[in-house]
Amino acid sequence: MALPSSPAPATKSKTCDVILALDVSTRAEAGAFLDRIGPDLRWVKIGLQMFLREGPEIVDAFARRGHKIFLDLKLHDIPNTVASAIRSLRRRPCDLLTIHATGGKEMMQQAAAAAHEANPNLRLLAVTVLTSMDDAGLAQTGVPGGAAAQVERLAALAFDAGVPGLICSPLELPALRAKFGSKPLLVTPGVRPSGVAAGDQKRTMTPREAAAAGADLIVIGRPLLQATDPRAALAAIRAEMAGA
Repeated sequence: MALPSSPAPATKSKTCDVILALDVSTRAEAGAFLDRIGPDLRWVKIGLQMFLREGPEIVDAFARRGHKIFLDLKLHDIPNTVASAIRSLRRRPCDLLTIHATGGKEMMQQAAAAAHEANPNLRLLAVTVLTSMDDAGLAQTGVPGGAAAQVERLAALAFDAGVPGLICSPLELPALRAKFGSKPLLVTPGVRPSGVAAGDQKRTMTPREAAAAGADLIVIGRPLLQATDPRAALAAIRAEMAGA
């Protein structure tokens, strides 16, 4: 069922928090970094690289450390295959899981049903347009109208399919909040602290800008992983967001 489309302010009173994109090579390296950044970090994102290298048990290992787990697998296949993959996560302490909205409404509906069956606390996030893509890149794949229009189309489709949240760039946050209100969970990669290079991200904002625009969670990788003092870097990002 679609979320209400009544207008809402772009900003929200909810506190925005940080997800660490733990894009490192090994479980040992990940554990050592988590020791360095300290216990204040709540959310950890496990991507495809770590999941394939270490296996599903990596979810349990990081959950035992007290972290909430964002499993970023970006599932995209025929509906039955995606649903079966999600059911395989039964009893895993996974809090967020990504699927591709371009898989279509039927795929997302079956994914949502499978997520509830596997773990009632598991929330799906539909990936709209990757933050490494821009309008020109989308046009090359045959998608007209630019990223902003495509994100809104896919968001409406995902909500109608019963998916409660989205992955989107920070640039789309104000329009999504205005169209869909405060209910959707909006998780935002493509966030770079002031003075940090964008890297391969093309649609970016600072943490303060993303928080003010309505993000619930922002995903930060290299600015923390490459920091001399990651604990201080995390505190600085949170302080910047609090200023929003």
